[in-house]
Amino acid sequence: MEFEDEAIVLGARSHGETGAIVHVLTENHGVYAAHIAGGASRRIKPLLQPGARVLFAYRARHADQLGAATLEAAGPSPDLLDDPIGLLGLQCACLMTQKILPERDRQLGIYHALSALMGMFAFEDIWPAVYVRYEAGLLEALGFGLDLGACAVSGEHDDLVYVSPKSGRAVSRSAGAPYHDKLLPLPGFMLSSQGGLAEGDIVKGMELTGFFLERHVFHPHNKPLPDIRLRLKDSLSR
Repeated sequence: MEFEDEAIVLGARSHGETGAIVHVLTENHGVYAAHIAGGASRRIKPLLQPGARVLFAYRARHADQLGAATLEAAGPSPDLLDDPIGLLGLQCACLMTQKILPERDRQLGIYHALSALMGMFAFEDIWPAVYVRYEAGLLEALGFGLDLGACAVSGEHDDLVYVSPKSGRAVSRSAGAPYHDKLLPLPGFMLSSQGGLAEGDIVKGMELTGFFLERHVFHPHNKPLPDIRLRLKDSLSR
């Protein structure tokens, strides 16, 4: 089995004295893991950083085994060395993608969404909202997308300010008023990119997507949300 594809590096770890195991999101083949010979070398190390854009050349004797790959630079990566929160956001997006998506399942939409998110880290006032919408996209890719088109109770399309924790559907202000304390807040920016940001909206958005990610992805495997995700939420709440 062999293929070559453009990819975004999600993470890597050392393997043996000189090698590495890398996880990438390829454009046309989904998430793949592979052994990289010489992964500890100065030439390869920059290509193993989360968010690196690479040409991923993969080969394996059998489809169900861990194969080997070579990496070549395929474009500029976000330069966030002077932006610790932006760097944390990039690393979190890559790790969440690696943890959430099933391996070897083509996810073209997520590939382009992650690529677009990476381009937004230069805009510190914008990327946190794009990040939250990216997590909502991950939920949708798994079949657990939030239904925010109309109120689950009345069918209204306006003044949607809550989400039902049971169904993941939007609820309007008037319909949700009697039991608002049992509903999840829905920030306006998640309804539309033109929705605007109010104070605290990013944290509300992260709590919303985090609630459903925990329920559908992590808790079924008896795992909590990754620590980096908790640190990112804490950093963005300050």
